[in-house]
Amino acid sequence: MAERLSAIVAGHLCLDIIPRIVGITPEAFRASFVPGHLIDVGPVALSTGGPVSNTGLALHRLGIPTQLMGKIGDDLFGQAVRELVAGHDPRLADDMVVDPQINTSYTVVINPPGVDRIFLHCPGANDTFSADDVRYDLLADVGLFHFGYPPLMKLMYADGGTQLSSLYRRAKTTGVTTSLDMAFPGSSSVDAPWRRILALTLPNVDIFLPSIEEILVMLRRETYERMRREAPEGDILPAVTPELLFDISSELVAMGAKIVGLKLGYQGFYLRTAGRSALMDLGRARPADIGVWADRELWAPCFQVDVVGTAGSGDATIAGFLASLLRDMTPEETVNAAVAVGACNVEAADTLSGVRSWEETLGRLGAGWPRHELHLEVSGWRFDAQHGLWIGRR
Repeated sequence: MAERLSAIVAGHLCLDIIPRIVGITPEAFRASFVPGHLIDVGPVALSTGGPVSNTGLALHRLGIPTQLMGKIGDDLFGQAVRELVAGHDPRLADDMVVDPQINTSYTVVINPPGVDRIFLHCPGANDTFSADDVRYDLLADVGLFHFGYPPLMKLMYADGGTQLSSLYRRAKTTGVTTSLDMAFPGSSSVDAPWRRILALTLPNVDIFLPSIEEILVMLRRETYERMRREAPEGDILPAVTPELLFDISSELVAMGAKIVGLKLGYQGFYLRTAGRSALMDLGRARPADIGVWADRELWAPCFQVDVVGTAGSGDATIAGFLASLLRDMTPEETVNAAVAVGACNVEAADTLSGVRSWEETLGRLGAGWPRHELHLEVSGWRFDAQHGLWIGRR
């Protein structure tokens, strides 16, 4: 049980540098943010970002023994990353990949009041992360291996995704349960051959957890762009239908993913699973009762909270999902825990402090926590009042 209830989180990791900007109007900031001008700022806040930090530290807070495996340089920023991570638990930083030949990835976040944020980002070590950087010997001792944000890591999508597919093929041979998260493709990765990359990679991915926007851009680009044009202010989430989710999850399952979870923002979380025979190959974190997981389709609405910030909410939702799976919970309990942890996350401005302990999270779930309404007037779907979610045709 101890081996099963443990995880390694690898992938994108960076240092966020956030100067405090106060006492300046949006108009004055725009007028001052030009060459030759000096802008007075306050103290700087340093934090870690990316799924290694966001999902990994959330899993740790949820009581899952977790090791973090990001790639950093042997520089001051890398030292800061290690110190920030070790501040949560000294052991969390033990398995970082340190390369003295590269610089640590960082982002300068310029966030003045009343003005959209400006990001100055250096990909650094993330662009050099390869399949050889994973410590596969360590995977043999844990239940789950989670990797995040390949669209923001150059080698993971270059050359048709050979590095990403190799990474998962090698990871799967260790017997670990494998999990993959995505990020919205940037300008350098949006035109990568994502259908080919996923077709090569997903046969060795047990749990695939992208957002609906990310996977639409990768597999249904024209559909995504049409939905953006037709949606008020470009928000496609109200237009997402059960039919669209079933269609795209069917393709992902056909590619080889065994459990597909699609993050739907404030619309909740959609789960689709493969059949019993496919789930038998889930690895060490495989649920004890495969029957209750096989051929399932669920849609869990979000819980009601006062939203302070949404940074890291998708990563926290994933942490809730994975923590539940590692504890061998049912699909209904797992998707509810996922949206619960995501809801807790948005009650704080940063990526982590809103995430509560596992016991506190379960306490809120058991206390009649109200949800946002979700009406699905679609044939084959029914509302499960006991669990507060919708059950599909599967």
